Amino acid sequence: MKILSWFLVFVGICGLVGVRMIEDSIFYDPFLNYFHEANKNVIFPEFEWGKLIVSHIFRFVLNLFFSCIIIQFLFKNKEWTVQGAVLITIIFAITFPIYLYCIYDRFEIGYLFSFYMRRFVIQPLILLLIVPLFYYRKQMLLKIV
Repeated sequence: MKILSWFLVFVGICGLVGVRMIEDSIFYDPFLNYFHEANKNVIFPEFEWGKLIVSHIFRFVLNLFFSCIIIQFLFKNKEWTVQGAVLITIIFAITFPIYLYCIYDRFEIGYLFSFYMRRFVIQPLILLLIVPLFYYRKQMLLKIV
């Protein structure tokens, strides 16, 4: 059973990597090339708000799904998986409107600030905090028992 759990964690990681690898073909994101250039003087791209928002939400849902698979099969605790999903959703709910404002403001608020807000929106960075947090929590619970 342990082998199956580690295999499913691996599947979750592969899913997150897969989302990242094919991002330019399955998501509408005219800012991919803008930020890949790493040059503040690149022309601000034209885009459609509706398509951009729907694409980011779709990407968030995919990242959330694969993140939940990782959390579930690492810790085998449905309550923690739900808590992880809620934490990831809260971070998205905070950063997504900020990123949309950055776009509305044409990144005048700051290029690097906008770049990192975008990272929190399109990448499951919070998972890198949740896994060690839950691991520590598990170790503390084992000490008590």
